[in-house]
Amino acid sequence: MFKNIIKGLKAYADGFALIGKLKLWQFFMVPMAISFFVAAMVVLAAYGLSDNLANLIDRLWIWEWGKETFHDVAVWISAISIILLGFILYKHAVMALSAPFMSPVSERIEKHFYPQARNHVQHRDTTNMEQLWRAVRINLRNILYEFSITIPLLLLSFIPVVGIFFTILAFVVQAYYAGFGNMDYTLERHFKYRDSVNFVKRNRGIAIGIGTIFMLMLFIPILGVILVLPFSVTAASRATLEEMIKEENLQLPDGKNPQINLS
Repeated sequence: MFKNIIKGLKAYADGFALIGKLKLWQFFMVPMAISFFVAAMVVLAAYGLSDNLANLIDRLWIWEWGKETFHDVAVWISAISIILLGFILYKHAVMALSAPFMSPVSERIEKHFYPQARNHVQHRDTTNMEQLWRAVRINLRNILYEFSITIPLLLLSFIPVVGIFFTILAFVVQAYYAGFGNMDYTLERHFKYRDSVNFVKRNRGIAIGIGTIFMLMLFIPILGVILVLPFSVTAASRATLEEMIKEENLQLPDGKNPQINLS
């Protein structure tokens, strides 16, 4: 798996140059606006709801001594929790709403790297509404799984010393599902829903590698949420296509098994 994680990370190499070469920026304008708007809503929610959640947590402290200190800690915990859980909703909402714009990006990348492969690999022709519904379905599934795993990990992360392990594990889980969503922009064109889920499960490392950069970019103020989709979708398309063709053991007419050089 570690080898595939590195492969997912390396897929980001030369992403900016590839976006410019294939003239992909035009497809990213609306998704970048969606990303910025949803991220702003998460930040505002964290700011507005942290005190309310802290007041509920305050009720757990029944003593008068240390009440102000406990409230300050509760506000901090509330803000962090809302932001972390907001990240989950943010990335899935953005990836779902951006599906009709990201599928053409993936297709252009496929034509660029594998110009002959389209005649030899099964393709599914889908409409924008079908792409949107597929993305909503995938991301709703992933939200349920991610919440069920991440919330217990976040609670365990408050345990002194060993909590750092659970924090890292929660990050890896979020990275996996972020990579999952980005890979599906390519997979939806080739596989049905269940086959796509199984493909990502077989390639968890690639999903984690793709999602790791995705998550780290979100920590870059403003610029991160604007550029995260262009770079992550470009990287995910490259890595997914290479692995998909490798799994199918595709041989093109020239007898060569096509490869994408990610180094």
